[in-house]
Amino acid sequence: MRFSIVSDEDILEGKTTDIYFLRTEEVLKKKGVNPEVVAEVITTSGEWGVLAGLEEAAHLLAGKNVDVYAMPEGTIFFPYEPVLRIEGRYLEFARYETPLLGFLCHESGIATKASKIKLLAGEVPVISFGTRRQHPALAAMIERCAYLGGIDGVSCVAGAERIGIEATGTMPHSLIICFGEGRQKDAWKAFDEVIPEEVPRICLCDTYYDEKKEAIMAAEALGESLRAVRLDTPASRKGNFRKIIEEVRWELDIRGHKNVGIFVSGGIDEEEVIALRDVVAGFGVGTSIANARCIDFALDIIEMEGEPCAKRGKRGGKKQVYRRKGAIEEGKDKIRLVKEAPPKDTDMEPLLQPMIRRGKIVEDFPFSLAEARRRVLEQLKLWK
Repeated sequence: MRFSIVSDEDILEGKTTDIYFLRTEEVLKKKGVNPEVVAEVITTSGEWGVLAGLEEAAHLLAGKNVDVYAMPEGTIFFPYEPVLRIEGRYLEFARYETPLLGFLCHESGIATKASKIKLLAGEVPVISFGTRRQHPALAAMIERCAYLGGIDGVSCVAGAERIGIEATGTMPHSLIICFGEGRQKDAWKAFDEVIPEEVPRICLCDTYYDEKKEAIMAAEALGESLRAVRLDTPASRKGNFRKIIEEVRWELDIRGHKNVGIFVSGGIDEEEVIALRDVVAGFGVGTSIANARCIDFALDIIEMEGEPCAKRGKRGGKKQVYRRKGAIEEGKDKIRLVKEAPPKDTDMEPLLQPMIRRGKIVEDFPFSLAEARRRVLEQLKLWK
């Protein structure tokens, strides 16, 4: 293989597991031990998160003689809440713990970061620019999770195609450089002449001269067709970035270009979004989303042969999570044992739903990206 990736077949055969699971299989098989267990996936650290990766998890476990329950993709969860539960003989799924957690931890991490940035940005559009920060084999996954998390658009062509939307982007510094210093106007005009009209004219304005000078030049070059200028100022030159943006805004306004927005990119994270959201027309966010810290999910056996069991630090017993309809508030969800009566509050509904029954994926389990994204955005409104 030319690239350092594994095939679908290797994942489905359990070859991406940790070796100690294969050794565990060997021991249990030779000793005739294969108990009926219940295992759950939870995180005991961090803050709220957005669940993602379930469709791949379902394909991983399909065909195994197990029942799986999960929160719908795009659900906001909190620490100690089981987001997924597996019921069956342990050897049915033992070797799949590693890839299962890989799907859920990585994808939920990206979706969570995207949601937190979008929550802070509010009505200001945010575009995912981050696939260049990860292995290209992950491009579609990164963009799907960013979009699921509420981001308004994605820049990667393959990622956009996979999720059924148009890729969004501006122009790179290389376009300006290829025309040469002093010919920035020629580069912007060439873009305007060649690229279809439906693509917004957003000119990159920090290649050779300062942001103010190039922004004025772009406005002069494109006139009414200019939608926005993009400032991608590097950290070594950024100084007080807000002051630079305010200066550019002032100079555009006094020249009659109040309709020209300012789009910013380059090292944007939650702190920058908070500081700049009232003075910009859009954010391009790359590394902080694509390289988001994964959610530290773990899978643990919490019931064996119908009896509660759990290692230290985990809570035994098969559980359900209940949440009040139309409400998101940390500490307000109710965790109950499945055998217990649900909360008396009739407004509360169970979050864990059947995803796999006897090895077959449940037809009406909600895997839809559009539905998951809508779920996220609705929850973010409640979270505000």
